[in-house]
Amino acid sequence: MRQLLLLCMMGLFLFAESIDIPENFQANFTQKITNPKKKVINYSGRVYFSEGSKLKWEYTKPTKKEVCTNGLELLVVDHDLEQVSEYRINKGFNLSKILKKAKLHKGNLYLADYNGKKYTIQVDKKNRLQAVAYFDDLDNKVQIAFTRIIYGKGKLSISKMKCRYPKAYDIIRG
Repeated sequence: MRQLLLLCMMGLFLFAESIDIPENFQANFTQKITNPKKKVINYSGRVYFSEGSKLKWEYTKPTKKEVCTNGLELLVVDHDLEQVSEYRINKGFNLSKILKKAKLHKGNLYLADYNGKKYTIQVDKKNRLQAVAYFDDLDNKVQIAFTRIIYGKGKLSISKMKCRYPKAYDIIRG
């Protein structure tokens, strides 16, 4: 009986120290980017996450833009410029893998090292994603906070994850 109780206690302790990784989620976000000269740009919008590496960012402020990725390819739709940019990504971004690599630092903060970048991850009381901070390839400090997060099971629909744009937009392949 003591061994069973001890195993249960250890399981609870280990569970409490891991981030709840969703199969999918939808959330509002605010993104603050600070360049090395301390100039700040603030963005906001809605984000969708599915299947480990699929992300769709719908920026509403200060410009209307959509960014879709499957971790290997990136599509940026700038509605103000009526332009679509397509890129192949050298270092894929996989949110699930980043969260799985996260180690408890203190309180509700976790640290993760993924593809040579260090991420600071903040979770809420239920160990669900609340914020992510890191330095990008241009030494910009990127801070993303999530609100009104809805965790879900299974995949989000293809139509929800797809960037949409009129055929008249210019397409740039990078």
